[in-house]
Amino acid sequence: MGRVDLHVHSSASDGRFTPEEVVRKAAGLGLTYLALADHDTVDGIAPALRAAREFPGLTVIPAIEISTDIPDGEVHILGYFIDFTSPGLAQALERFRDSRVGRAMGMVAKLEKLGVHIDWARVKEIAGEGSVGRPHIAQAMLEKGYIGSIQEAFTRYIGQDGPAYVERYKMTPVEAVQLVLENKGLPVMAHPFTAPDPEAMIAELKEAGLDGLEAYYKNYTDKQTEDLRQLARKYRLITTGGTDYHGLDETQEVIMGGTRVPLKAVEQLLGLAKKRGRDIPELTGGA
Repeated sequence: MGRVDLHVHSSASDGRFTPEEVVRKAAGLGLTYLALADHDTVDGIAPALRAAREFPGLTVIPAIEISTDIPDGEVHILGYFIDFTSPGLAQALERFRDSRVGRAMGMVAKLEKLGVHIDWARVKEIAGEGSVGRPHIAQAMLEKGYIGSIQEAFTRYIGQDGPAYVERYKMTPVEAVQLVLENKGLPVMAHPFTAPDPEAMIAELKEAGLDGLEAYYKNYTDKQTEDLRQLARKYRLITTGGTDYHGLDETQEVIMGGTRVPLKAVEQLLGLAKKRGRDIPELTGGA
């Protein structure tokens, strides 16, 4: 079990557990560094930081994961130490939130035509106060027995090439990097192998201000991790890592801390944040 997880989701977006529950779980697992990086929202950061005050051995890093689309793949941008109080960021994320609702409703309608009958009201109930996402639709499908696992929903129905997939409001990867930078964050490319040509995307995003790569990622092989470490050295980027934990299917999902992220990765991240003028002690619960 590792002590660092820099990519975790909560019910503020499409995770199962509340930000407070995520923090308590992380502390119980012995983590010393945790980054809450919900999809396209920062609503979970403040409650996570408050909860972290009870655990002086745990440092919580505020973050976000911004979704972008490219042809034949996806690119997500993590923004560490993002200014989650920024009005400009809130306005930009509101567009994402509105588009997520319309997109999810479209998927439910497509599923209906495919003979998969789930209630929109139930999807919203599962999402709770968080923004609606595909995992909430998958959970509703699982409850009614249409699928045997959350992953099956994506593979058969709501993945990018699935018959019930609906496009969302798009921000380009470069725009996402710029949004993070404009709001005092450190942009890092999440799970880079979701891009069809990772190095070409890395080179483009480096020009836009990319700071790092997520080299240590749940099911990446040793070779994939080493390839990303070499690309990070080539483009003078830091490396981060995490599990992408959602807590939706704990029989199959890698648990928090299940990806071995070197402490050096956190040290590089904190060092860069300090260099950029971020006040680390005031932002983290473990200070």
